[in-house]
Amino acid sequence: MRNLRLLVEYDGTGYVGWQIQANGRSVQGEITRVLEQVVQEPVNLIGAGRTDAGVHARGQVANCRIEGGISAGALHQALNSMLPPDIRILELTDAPETFHARRDACERRYRYQIGRVPAAIGRQYRWYLRRDLDVAVMNHLALRIVGTHDFEAFCKYAAEVDHYRCTVAAAGWEEEGGLLVFDIRANRFLHGMVRALVGTMVDVGRGYTTVQEFEEIMESRDRSRAGMAAPAHGLVLESVRY
Repeated sequence: MRNLRLLVEYDGTGYVGWQIQANGRSVQGEITRVLEQVVQEPVNLIGAGRTDAGVHARGQVANCRIEGGISAGALHQALNSMLPPDIRILELTDAPETFHARRDACERRYRYQIGRVPAAIGRQYRWYLRRDLDVAVMNHLALRIVGTHDFEAFCKYAAEVDHYRCTVAAAGWEEEGGLLVFDIRANRFLHGMVRALVGTMVDVGRGYTTVQEFEEIMESRDRSRAGMAAPAHGLVLESVRY
């Protein structure tokens, strides 16, 4: 039995998310379908993170076990020739038997883009906002969430988790030309967490919510008090560290 490690890039626009679901096409489902066609055996593909519908990835990591003797290079080439053009396998290698894409990950990095000026190219990967934003106060909030905290207020309801604590290694906003970019690294992320954080920080940056209210939202552990989830198309899973 071989254990394969895949590095995956995808445009999530046309998918219900990474995870296989009954209500539409998923990235995991598309890769699994093609893998099974090539290796002619059932495949259980495990991803490092379960991105939501419409969320993209440059550095999703996955693993699966197969019996077949096809070389990693030949399998890599076959997958990319058969997968839809919005999914690419960037790397495919044999991994140690014990490697597990989700459990072994020690850090994930996400990036969210907000467009400050209208754009024809790249608009499908950013949230366009016309209103001025107080970037300094949004960076104050980003520093506030660094460390180990309970993020239940920024998690979708009915999440299947044992607890809501996450350790954020770094978070911050930077202006890059006409973009405002939020980068965040953490050991784990809850369902919808980054988008809820971005939406709530934007509310503070707009002046709709105060810094003190943001603090109260965090302490409340009540999702209904936080801001709207930022649109999915602005979010990218950039990398996973092991």
